[in-house]
Amino acid sequence: MSKTAYLFPGQGSQYVGMGQDLYERFDSVKQLYATASEILGYDLAEVSFNGPEEKLKETVVTQPAILVHSLAWLSALAELSKDGGGATPDFAAGHSLGEYSALASAGVLSHEDAIKAVNTRCKAMQAACDENRGTMAAIIGLERDQVLELTDKMKPHGICVPANFNSGNQIAISGDYATVEQACEVAREMGAKRAMLLPVGGAFHSPLMASAGAKLQITLDQLEFSPAQFPVVANVTAQPESDPAKIKKLLVDQITAPVLWTDTLETLKNNAVTRVVEIGPGKVLSGLVKRTLSDVEIMNLDKLPDFDLVAEKIMEVV
Repeated sequence: MSKTAYLFPGQGSQYVGMGQDLYERFDSVKQLYATASEILGYDLAEVSFNGPEEKLKETVVTQPAILVHSLAWLSALAELSKDGGGATPDFAAGHSLGEYSALASAGVLSHEDAIKAVNTRCKAMQAACDENRGTMAAIIGLERDQVLELTDKMKPHGICVPANFNSGNQIAISGDYATVEQACEVAREMGAKRAMLLPVGGAFHSPLMASAGAKLQITLDQLEFSPAQFPVVANVTAQPESDPAKIKKLLVDQITAPVLWTDTLETLKNNAVTRVVEIGPGKVLSGLVKRTLSDVEIMNLDKLPDFDLVAEKIMEVV
């Protein structure tokens, strides 16, 4: 039997104006942005809809903005569904930050608690970036084993670890600036088509983020985690998870562990998923699905007209 998975994007998918059409259409979305602004201490709708772009790129703004755009779609789907409950997929998964949207979709976290968690997460990650100068790089054209060999070679020089296994030959590494920069040179010597530093503020998903994990743990312990209404495939394990205690632990681990996105997509495929819906800004995850899986129907919910194109199929899973 065909199954559906919701996928939620992470940092890097943001753009000025995201979510504005939903805000203007749905009262529940207006309330969501008001709630988020109260928690965050600034007008999230203003910066999401009007920028400036440089402000929206800041980690402490980007993460809540992307999260709330995805949550806005969940609220809109609830309003658009016949019974008001929203569409229910068989699985969900999110890339890094997107895991919080996935957990909200599965009822593990309320929308409000997801915002509270991400508010701590983004601030703690920014503080860790300020404490330790780090960066990330994209390695394109090397297989996973080769990238693992690369990071092993760099161990004597400093911190350099795999951070995102995005597709078979697109893997991000993370660590201290000098070591990652040197790793790019070594990667090219090993035959990488491209090895380039990424325009990010720090060494995400590396040991340099450890202080952020400790701060996040304190906030997560204050929030209510409920059993998942449907499994969420976790970044750290690439396995379907439903137990709230384990999910909470994995969110802390995720701060310093690599995102096993390729493995996550393979897990969905092995669980008979043949339809994925990317919910939130952009189409980054849709592109990774195309490169990783075959015979999978891909849909997107970013701008309001997207819903008109896929409404009938989306509501099939209500």
